[in-house]
Amino acid sequence: MADQNQKAEIFELNNGTVQLLVTNLGCTITSFSVPNKDGVLSDVVLGLDSVESYQKGLAPLFWLHYPQTVSNGGNVGFDKKYESHDGEEGYPGDITVTATYTLTSSTTLRLDMEGVPKNKPTIINLAQHTYWNLAGHNSGHILDHSIKISANHVTPVDQNTVPTGEIMPVKGTPFDFTAERRIGDTINQVGLGYDHNYVLDCGEEKAGLKHAAKVRDPSSSRVLNFHISPSVVVRPGEKYQHSMLFEFSIE
Repeated sequence: MADQNQKAEIFELNNGTVQLLVTNLGCTITSFSVPNKDGVLSDVVLGLDSVESYQKGLAPLFWLHYPQTVSNGGNVGFDKKYESHDGEEGYPGDITVTATYTLTSSTTLRLDMEGVPKNKPTIINLAQHTYWNLAGHNSGHILDHSIKISANHVTPVDQNTVPTGEIMPVKGTPFDFTAERRIGDTINQVGLGYDHNYVLDCGEEKAGLKHAAKVRDPSSSRVLNFHISPSVVVRPGEKYQHSMLFEFSIE
């Protein structure tokens, strides 16, 4: 998150095809405008309209816990660093965290996150938690979206949505999205709905990243393919690196 003494800002990446807005408050994507089948831009993420709204705590927690990040266009990328000091938020050790947003093509966004522990063993688990609606952020529910997830297994949760420790095959269950299908078809069969961790074990590789999921909106013909790198265990002095690729197309 941004330092208390740092000015809260929103930064823009615009390559003439898509427009991305990011605030340095917790690496939050506030807006991502992508064309539909007719070339009309719509914002496809759920975000607030001003940094003041984020500062007042009006948003759900879909930012990173530690990093503060801004964005950039071009091939090199634009990044900021955040120093997390020993004892901050109860975590041991000093860590330098860097996050970089880059528009790598006309409709592809890449996020690279890196954490370097300096002096003590610690826990690093960086996440990007944007909420997407490919029909447009103000278009209602996403039950008509279809999704394919590159996972043969899921980790079940208890009544508090905490993983039980079990790793369960998805075949023959409402969690099976190994073939693309409509989200709303089986959501009522899953308690309070889908809020589960999928074991990404069958995705094809692209640019060093594994395919995680494909999401399609039938009304706009927007398609989002999501690629990630797996998390790793790090020791003092080693780097934690996690990358994500958001690839849009029309189908």
